[in-house]
Amino acid sequence: MSKEETFQDLSLNSPSGQQDLWRWLYTELRAAILDRRLKPGARMPSTRSLSAQYSLSRGTVVAAFEQLQAEGYTRTEVGSGTYVASGIPEGFLSATRKPATPVGTASKAAISKHAQQFLKDVEVMPAPHSVGKAFRSYEPAIDLFPVDLWARVASRVLRRAPRSLYGHGDAAGYQPLRRAIAEYVGASPGVRCSAEQIIITSGTQQALDLISRLLVTMGDHVWMEDPGYLRALQALRNTGARIVPVPVDEDGLIVKAGRKLAPKAKLAYVTPANQFPMGVTMSADRRLELLRWAASANAWIIEDEYDAEYRYAGRPVAALQTLDSSGCVIYVGTFTKMLFNALRLGFMVLPERLVDAFRSARSIIDLHPPTLDQAILAEFITEGHFGHHLRRMRQIYAERIDVLKTAADEHLNGLLDVVHTGAGIRTLGWLKTWKSDRDATQKVRKLGLEVSPLSMFTVKYEQPPALMLGFAGCNPAELRRGVSILATALRAR
Repeated sequence: MSKEETFQDLSLNSPSGQQDLWRWLYTELRAAILDRRLKPGARMPSTRSLSAQYSLSRGTVVAAFEQLQAEGYTRTEVGSGTYVASGIPEGFLSATRKPATPVGTASKAAISKHAQQFLKDVEVMPAPHSVGKAFRSYEPAIDLFPVDLWARVASRVLRRAPRSLYGHGDAAGYQPLRRAIAEYVGASPGVRCSAEQIIITSGTQQALDLISRLLVTMGDHVWMEDPGYLRALQALRNTGARIVPVPVDEDGLIVKAGRKLAPKAKLAYVTPANQFPMGVTMSADRRLELLRWAASANAWIIEDEYDAEYRYAGRPVAALQTLDSSGCVIYVGTFTKMLFNALRLGFMVLPERLVDAFRSARSIIDLHPPTLDQAILAEFITEGHFGHHLRRMRQIYAERIDVLKTAADEHLNGLLDVVHTGAGIRTLGWLKTWKSDRDATQKVRKLGLEVSPLSMFTVKYEQPPALMLGFAGCNPAELRRGVSILATALRAR
């Protein structure tokens, strides 16, 4: 029996109705090669005989043969024909057809022990299929974002953009955007900086990751507000830092406690304008005390101002960075909470001596931030749309916290004491009849609401049971509906 006749005895699966015929033939022949039904060195049939046998066009068979040769499964000898390649390893399994008895040993390669340690507490946030759901705490009022205006700005930028904007970008970020940010943070929270001190990041999380990588060595002590921002804790812990939970009171982080616990800590993470999640503002005395400690300990301070622009009485609080005379504060901001979640653009304001190192590190991670998105945002800011949107949102969010507080006082009296916060996009509700905020959260989530227990943000210092409630992204009707459901859930013990 000839080699070609041997091949004709192979049973090939019938093609599915949705599959291209050339791909079906390629897949079946590849499976036969990998399963050793076609031995290395065996001569393949002619394209003419295959066309006749399976009622295929010559072009279809040629396309399948060309793909097999391109991927190294076959070789062609001029004047002789096409042969199965000899170098395919024994036991290499087909992705489409597994042999009855697996050959070889499954790989035992695994992620590192260090990664296993820090990943065990990481919760991946699922992509929501709706907006404005009570009481989602991380979402601004996406439904009120001026999409048409953004689209017009984007269209104009894309039409007029020089071809250089489609090329390799600056690792530090688009220069016009950095200038716009320097003017914005200088006018509002009073940050003192030039455009050259700004590094554009993919949101706050990348900024925290960069800071952790460059400024923290494994084993370094790091002060962390307790309770505090969980993803900052995870970013710092990822580098092998020894987290030092420092308690928080009505004046913010208790610096004296930090000095007692770890006087030579390398870094402190704080949210001074609107402490996450307690919502308090760090007092002037504490700010000065924290800066004095950092200067004496040669430590760094991360000032995370994730939603500092949203204050509903008076002007935004001046940044801690404005008081820094020793150059130890790194100011971190984001546009995610101020515009919309999908805009993964944030920034750091760095002391001048850190700029070159961070620019180099930023280039290693992903070369540079997306230039066209930066160009659109730069125009959005410089044309005044950003400032107008913030002013409008301050008014709307102030109205929404009023709605939430009024509805809570009416329907949740004796069950949940909702704080009438003066800043931010979320608040706390102190539980009155539940001892465990995690049990209450589980009960409430079963009814479709999105709440978080305060205890999930604590490390060492326990707090009374409370629920985190987002209000900025919910319209008044949804807030009232959410309060009604909350009342039902919290009454049903």
